[in-house]
Amino acid sequence: MNPPNSLRSTGAVLVGLIVIFVLSLGTDVVLHTAGIYPPWFTDMAPSLWFLSFAYRAVYGILGAYVTARLAPSLPMRHAMILAGIGLVLSTLGAIGTWNKGPEFGPHWYPLSLIAQTIPCCWIGAKLRLLQISKEVLV
Repeated sequence: MNPPNSLRSTGAVLVGLIVIFVLSLGTDVVLHTAGIYPPWFTDMAPSLWFLSFAYRAVYGILGAYVTARLAPSLPMRHAMILAGIGLVLSTLGAIGTWNKGPEFGPHWYPLSLIAQTIPCCWIGAKLRLLQISKEVLV
């Protein structure tokens, strides 16, 4: 028995959000534990903030792809809903950590997370749409 589309839509967006969150936090934990990142809540070198930005971009694309893949219809719309949620959460994160100290990163870091949200979600959904178009051709 298939759940109603609204439940499937909500689930698709929620799963994409969970993918991004779990992978991002999990990678942070691994890098801190491995000694690549310094102890939690201490200042990091700019190159390490860039590394964090980079894998969060990849995870954003993956999370949006998962959302688009699980969406019952209109994969791009679902990914853009995920982007909207990501924009709100990233903005709240930037506001909450702004000028709180170097352990929360340079000012470019939270701004870059906000800026990458829509492009990463678009790319993730576009990858799914390309996959769908290839499946139709086969």
